[in-house]
Amino acid sequence: MAQEFVPSVDQLIERNKQFASETKNLELNAAPDMRLVVVACMDARMNIAEILGLETGDAHILRNAGGVVTDDVLRSICLSQRLLGTREIILLHHTDCGMQKVNETNFVNELRAEFGVEPNWAIEAFEDPYLDTQKSMQKVTENPFVDASNMCGFVYDVDSGLLHQVEEVI
Repeated sequence: MAQEFVPSVDQLIERNKQFASETKNLELNAAPDMRLVVVACMDARMNIAEILGLETGDAHILRNAGGVVTDDVLRSICLSQRLLGTREIILLHHTDCGMQKVNETNFVNELRAEFGVEPNWAIEAFEDPYLDTQKSMQKVTENPFVDASNMCGFVYDVDSGLLHQVEEVI
């Protein structure tokens, strides 16, 4: 059996020391300069700053499995808008997402068999990243605590590196 690589905390601390030695005091604010919040998938192939050409301090970036809009994402967007002045929202799904390959029923059954209980959160698997982006856009639009007037949805193509805009369903 191949041994799984797990970075040691010592390695991470050393990397942090290197980072800190090269970082200038940027005096950044908690409020993003571009007044932008991005909701994206946690997929390691997606460097959100590079994909969107963002610099440190430009945006709040919220990531989770599938980039789905959950209650916690809505909470974070609301706080970002009301307390830190963000005005634009970008939802960023991608092709070849792992959440497209999850059978939600089987996954929940496996968890129940192993742990004796089901999770109290939805898995939110999906088949089509374009349709799921529309679903996420609808969740944001329907939330009374979030201003969705400046929202765009995109699917990032992991093969070409290009963004494809998704139109909101009205």
